[in-house]
Amino acid sequence: MAVDGIFLNNDSQVKVVGPDYDNSKMDKQQFLKVLLATLQWQDPLQAENISDFINNSVKLTEMEVLDNFEDNVNELKSSLKSAELFYATSFIGKEVLYKGSETYVSNGEGKFYFKLKDPAAYVEVAVKDLEGNVVETKTFTNLSAGSYPVEINNPALPNGYYKVSISAKDSDGNPVNVEIESFAQVEGIRKQDDGIYLITSQTQIPFENVIGIGG
Repeated sequence: MAVDGIFLNNDSQVKVVGPDYDNSKMDKQQFLKVLLATLQWQDPLQAENISDFINNSVKLTEMEVLDNFEDNVNELKSSLKSAELFYATSFIGKEVLYKGSETYVSNGEGKFYFKLKDPAAYVEVAVKDLEGNVVETKTFTNLSAGSYPVEINNPALPNGYYKVSISAKDSDGNPVNVEIESFAQVEGIRKQDDGIYLITSQTQIPFENVIGIGG
């Protein structure tokens, strides 16, 4: 006789469920117990039971494939994180271009980019020290959408990071979206729960924000 729907729980007690019980609610260990009980008590001369056994075997195989696939994916994720961390360490001591508004100035020279999503009739650029004092200003007019480099050349500026602030407007005076790309000197790497960061003397840069190395 068939005993489908009867299996042992973790307390080694028999648990009986209805004939319409959804097998997908069982874990693999429970499924194996049901399968072994079916094999032990089934009548091999009844084709219907043999067919059910084959169907259950297929279900078990599918479950094992899914479990193995999940394990492989988790291993791959772990390997990728380790490889990414190892790769990020090669940035230490180098200059990187990243999405952000704090750019490094050395010997009075520095550089950054701003990207306009739409044409702008007027663009005002301000470079400030870390205390908020404006040390450089530049004005541009009638720019089309695109990326524009801006160079800083002021021997009076001490070495360090400076904050870039940009205001852009179209011909009607409406704000235009601007993205800033700056340069930073990488001093270290730090792995946190939400990802890998490049460490500078001023800030932490998400690894995914890095665009390139050097100028």
